[in-house]
Amino acid sequence: MNVLYCGDIHIAQGLILSVLSLKNHVSEPLHVYILTMSLRQNGRQYEPIDAKTIQTIEKIVHQGHSAGTVEVLDVTALFCEELPEENMETRFTPYCMLRLYADRLALPDRILYLDTDVLCRRSPRAFYEQDMTGIELAGVLDHYGKWFFHRKMFQFDYMNSGVLLLNLEQIRKTGLFARARSYCRRHSMFMPDQSALNKLVRSKRLWPRRYNEQRQLQDDTVFQHFTTSFRAFPVLHTVSVKPWNREGMHDILHLHEYDGLYAEYDAFAATPRPGKEL
Repeated sequence: MNVLYCGDIHIAQGLILSVLSLKNHVSEPLHVYILTMSLRQNGRQYEPIDAKTIQTIEKIVHQGHSAGTVEVLDVTALFCEELPEENMETRFTPYCMLRLYADRLALPDRILYLDTDVLCRRSPRAFYEQDMTGIELAGVLDHYGKWFFHRKMFQFDYMNSGVLLLNLEQIRKTGLFARARSYCRRHSMFMPDQSALNKLVRSKRLWPRRYNEQRQLQDDTVFQHFTTSFRAFPVLHTVSVKPWNREGMHDILHLHEYDGLYAEYDAFAATPRPGKEL
């Protein structure tokens, strides 16, 4: 199974947890591809994924299957060549847009993209092995965005981009990522890569929410995505708890589903990584 992640050194904890969760539910070899870069932005220095994190991920992947692989691709030059100028100062780091450069890399045609705040809790085989003939990408509706953003009136069609099955062969044919990069250069957006993909995709397939559960864990959840959500009581407020915030998972979300995963994390990653909570 080919899996794509993007980020800098600060997503190390989430990356390790996400790969661990996949290893526990995928029987075939995992081939993990990580897009990273070096970037200085507004006086802040972003550093690429570090070697120690990669070594930890390699151990995890090889424990699952000896034929598994991990490949890190530095896309600094590609990113600077097509800089998304209008979206360099959003609330999201520029690293969220790195997946839009995947069509310019030597990656497998079929690859599962995951945000690093996504955990796997059931086999994703049905989603991964679906027929993608003529389809650019497959995913799940955005829990909140579907109510506000539409390509067609009165139709839910706005996808969340945290879990996507990519058909890079078709994406290269249609120029989807190239057009999305161009759009990000010229138009300022709140969620730049997700907004651009939803606006420009020509052929997509929507799957049930269990393949990208953004609200609350269900019995049939395959991927749980820890996005920001709204709570009504005692007053309307937002809740944003990431998987690496173990205390928040327990005390705010009252979620102990992944305690076994944390025990595995502790065994694999005894040395603390940048990121605080774990």
